[in-house]
Amino acid sequence: MITVTGATGNVGRTLVKLLADAGEEVVAVSRQTHPDRTDAGVRRVPADIGTAGGLRPVLDGARALFLLLGGALNLQGESPAALLDTARNAGVERVVLVSSQVSATRPDLRSHARLREFEQALRASGTDFTILRPAGFASNAFAWADTVRARRTVFAPFADVALPVVDPADIAAVAAAALREDGHAGRVYELTGPEPVSPRQQAAALAEMLGEDVAFVELSREEAHAAMAQFMPEQVVSGTLDVLGTPLAAEQRISPDVREVLGRPAATFTAWAGRNVRAFR
Repeated sequence: MITVTGATGNVGRTLVKLLADAGEEVVAVSRQTHPDRTDAGVRRVPADIGTAGGLRPVLDGARALFLLLGGALNLQGESPAALLDTARNAGVERVVLVSSQVSATRPDLRSHARLREFEQALRASGTDFTILRPAGFASNAFAWADTVRARRTVFAPFADVALPVVDPADIAAVAAAALREDGHAGRVYELTGPEPVSPRQQAAALAEMLGEDVAFVELSREEAHAAMAQFMPEQVVSGTLDVLGTPLAAEQRISPDVREVLGRPAATFTAWAGRNVRAFR
């Protein structure tokens, strides 16, 4: 059995399907129940995985754990060591953690301190582990869906700063391989798309998929900060804008790890936009 946390998110939703389609028994953990979903081989369970008491019941019988720190767990919760001890004591033999590229490229960034703590605790946990460090998600473009639908316009900062955003489906596919196959223990995979793509280019890709013009309006850093601060903690906003506006060379590098694990190229942003164009219509 494999326990998947963050099971209704952009990565977890796809991962649950991949595992179930492969014949795995899956416990899909999220904060809320989804009784309308009745996938074969999938048991959906609401839980707070930020505490040992909340995590322990969803691990009963699990041999592997996919750990994605959603929402408040990125900033608070019991210590990573205590949570991973809970997993090991429950019989979990393998953990796949979704961390972040900037955990390595910007080791002093406060917004990712808890992810770094989880990485360190996982290395010391005594279980087999794989760490995934994705770049920015292609699915962050969903933030533009309302204005694209209503006004056929994308509003974003740093119009021509290009980064190799990664398709969440590729993250899920790599996670599925690491959870099910041998040969991934102790590995750290940096997951990127196959090419850098700027916000202006992403807007053009959406226009191509829609078959309609999509205007691009560049926001100042201050305007973007004000918009993001409405739904993100301050330290996360500042760190995110630093990466988006002044990326390091390592954050613009194309990683071969998706191809290495999956035996195929990473998906482009255009491919992601094509699969998700309905959200922008």
